[in-house]
Amino acid sequence: MIPTEIRLRRQSRVLLVAFEDGKTFELPFEYLRVHSPSAEVRGHGPGQERLPLGKEAVLITGVEPVGHYAVRLTFDDGHNSGLYTWAYLRELGDEMPSRWQAYLDRLEAAGYPRRHA
Repeated sequence: MIPTEIRLRRQSRVLLVAFEDGKTFELPFEYLRVHSPSAEVRGHGPGQERLPLGKEAVLITGVEPVGHYAVRLTFDDGHNSGLYTWAYLRELGDEMPSRWQAYLDRLEAAGYPRRHA
């Protein structure tokens, strides 16, 4: 499913993604950064996933279309190697509550005191 709108909302620090079926998601920058589809975050195979720390205040500085299937997000920490396909953006939107909680649980298990941005 192709997004009908992708809008960067810098002040509220969310990426708005709307789809043709009427579903709209406001995906926080931190959420997008820690769920980057890049090898830096996902690793190169099962069990190699990494937990990015200190991303509470990360900003998205650029959104670049890649063909007709994805966008490349550039973050102010220099990260820009993940391609967010339309299907992956939809998955991130649909699964945000459970993925966000799993991320918070992983931070707690790692003993990381998350700062509120």
